[in-house]
Amino acid sequence: MNVYFCGMIGTGKTTLGQRLADDLSMPFYDLDQEMNKRLGYSFHRLVAEEGWLAFRELEYYICKFFSQRNNSIICLGGGTVRYDWNVDVLKESGRLILLEASIEELVHRVSQADRPRVNKGTTIEEDISLMWKQSKNKYYTAADYVFRTDEKNIEEEVDELKDLLQSNPLFQGLQVNHSG
Repeated sequence: MNVYFCGMIGTGKTTLGQRLADDLSMPFYDLDQEMNKRLGYSFHRLVAEEGWLAFRELEYYICKFFSQRNNSIICLGGGTVRYDWNVDVLKESGRLILLEASIEELVHRVSQADRPRVNKGTTIEEDISLMWKQSKNKYYTAADYVFRTDEKNIEEEVDELKDLLQSNPLFQGLQVNHSG
């Protein structure tokens, strides 16, 4: 069984996922990094040159690859669970933890990043707000567990997630390092 972190851009999927995987000595995968590795260039370029459909097709292919992993911490893209075909393939091999934070916090976290907008002609705040309004039900429906990332520091969040994975029956079958 895998643990998949999903959520909006800026929720901390990669940061928390990498730290948690390191602490638990588990393999770590990140969808954006995997996509860039397979492309040989930034997925931002793929979106700019070929559009979001090409991105979503590659994303689905990578989700199928992830579903063949086992006992791994895997961070999905911000929009991955907005598409049922991705959720269907991922649910077969793990549990999805939705990371969430306030819109204001997400805007603060991503304001320095040069990310392609899903809704062209919008500001970062408008884009994030619109995506959340249109898709929050998809995120909640996909999630097996919801975890806030704007109330504690990273060390506290990692400790809480370790406890969750080690003690919650939802994650039974996941092999975690109980020593640390």
